[in-house]
Amino acid sequence: MNTRVVFIGDSITDSGRFFDGEGLGTGYVRLIRDLCAARRPDLDFEWINRGVSGDAMWHLKSRWEKDAIQTRPDWLSISIGINDVWNQLDDREPKVSLEMYEDIYRELLDRAARAKLILMEPSLLGEDPASEGNQMLAPYVDCVRRLAGEYAAILVPIHAACLNYLKHRRSPALTVDGVHLAGPGNALFAAEWLRAVNLWD
Repeated sequence: MNTRVVFIGDSITDSGRFFDGEGLGTGYVRLIRDLCAARRPDLDFEWINRGVSGDAMWHLKSRWEKDAIQTRPDWLSISIGINDVWNQLDDREPKVSLEMYEDIYRELLDRAARAKLILMEPSLLGEDPASEGNQMLAPYVDCVRRLAGEYAAILVPIHAACLNYLKHRRSPALTVDGVHLAGPGNALFAAEWLRAVNLWD
């Protein structure tokens, strides 16, 4: 019997899945599937991408039942938070304060008790660790880390891995625009995810 893995999040997870015949997109979700198939052909996984471009926490809440509960995941991987901060920087709607972000996140996790939870830290808002966006993002990252501990979830330390990368190099770039992933960014996401769930040596 296969293990169903559902990825839910924003455009970083979406990565063109609606234009892909397999529905996986061209980003880190596909790379995880491909690497896992190559490295662990003995394992039987079903991979489902439910990322939607532009999503903030409010959007995730509105589609949680359909995309996170009714898909009946064995593993549920969540990546959300970039737009919650980006919207504040660009004065876009909806705006989600840190308190609201944590309250909604808890509500969603409480409704997903059946699944093995995998929480991914929000990644980057610009490839300068000292940027305003990354300073604003830091407490959201801390929130995800705290929730992972409280809910006995697997934490994928994406933000920490991005900062470590940028400590050593700025080229090749992780992103194409400070947010959306370039090749190295997708590779970093996939490697950190596979390592966190013990599918990478």
